[in-house]
Amino acid sequence: MAQSKVFSLEGKGLKLNTAEDIQPFLDEITAETTEIRLSGNTFGVEAISALADALSITKSLKTAELSDIFTGRLLGEIPLALKSLCDAFLKQPLEKLNLSDNAFGPAGANPLVEYLENAVHLKVLMLNNNGLGPQGGSTIAKALVSLAEKLNSEQIDSGLEVIVIGRNRLENAAAKELGKAIKAHSKTLQQILLPQNGIRPEGVEDLSEALATCKNLEILDLNDNTFTQVGSLAFSKAIDKNEWPKLKNLNIGDCLLGSVGSKAVWKSLSSANFKELNSINYQYNEMDEDGALIAAQALLRFESLNSLSLNGNSFNPDGSAAEAIKNNLDRMGKLDILDEWDDMDYEEDSEEESEEESGESECEETVLKEGTSMDALASAVNNLSV
Repeated sequence: MAQSKVFSLEGKGLKLNTAEDIQPFLDEITAETTEIRLSGNTFGVEAISALADALSITKSLKTAELSDIFTGRLLGEIPLALKSLCDAFLKQPLEKLNLSDNAFGPAGANPLVEYLENAVHLKVLMLNNNGLGPQGGSTIAKALVSLAEKLNSEQIDSGLEVIVIGRNRLENAAAKELGKAIKAHSKTLQQILLPQNGIRPEGVEDLSEALATCKNLEILDLNDNTFTQVGSLAFSKAIDKNEWPKLKNLNIGDCLLGSVGSKAVWKSLSSANFKELNSINYQYNEMDEDGALIAAQALLRFESLNSLSLNGNSFNPDGSAAEAIKNNLDRMGKLDILDEWDDMDYEEDSEEESEEESGESECEETVLKEGTSMDALASAVNNLSV
């Protein structure tokens, strides 16, 4: 009978404190084991140490799913447990490490450093919701830069494809260091997910400069950080580099790009060569009528688009720009990809009504009608200033 290549205790809700507690399960680890799944249990230092010792039997471990494995543990225990695991991983050709949903804080980043600096096989790093903060995030980022330097000195190409470090309050300090790490691994990175990190405009600038170098980028998630005008203009410049031909998923929802920022980003998107783009989340970004008008034209370029989220913006959901968006999607046979606009941040007053009326003829020009050329459509939008 063939031995299983997966050692799994996933979702069993076990509380394993000592070596004796975990020993009955460790016999399932064999020389053929390539993956361990421990998520949804809680492990003490002794139990983790015993697990690390047991892993020495295999030299082919490639995946470690270790999310939510320290519930109820003291903060002083977790770094010790992480050190045991990482020492064991140094001897393995590990390609994926998932330590998400473990609240180990900045101190938990330190035990990862030696491993990350030497993780020459690593492809996927997932550190979501760990409470890293600026200090811990910077520690991780610097370790990834050191890894790139090691690979370069040994003339080995980086294999890092996925970085997930969301919900960690990284703020600008860690964003700056992460920008350096992204640049260092830019040739191979395909997915970068950094949502909900309290990154403000200056940090967005640093990230945007780095992201512009990632020619193989497929998924980008910066949801719930703060762009404003400064970050938006930097991000639009990254789009203008046109270095993301493989981009499939763009999530910059709830990033407060504002009126000017929205116009800049959508104007860049309207010129971008994103033929594979299939999902855009642009919710809650204070995009007004003019921004929505530019968005209407930009959508015509995205033939692969199958999801568009614009709820929570500031344009009139019943106005001409909104109608342009819907009509153009309808012409593309994609009206059903649009989200519900049930929480729009639009307040109608006399000034907005006047502005809407004066811009109505321009908005109507963005709707694809029989006999309307793309050149004429582009010309109408280009007359809008950013």
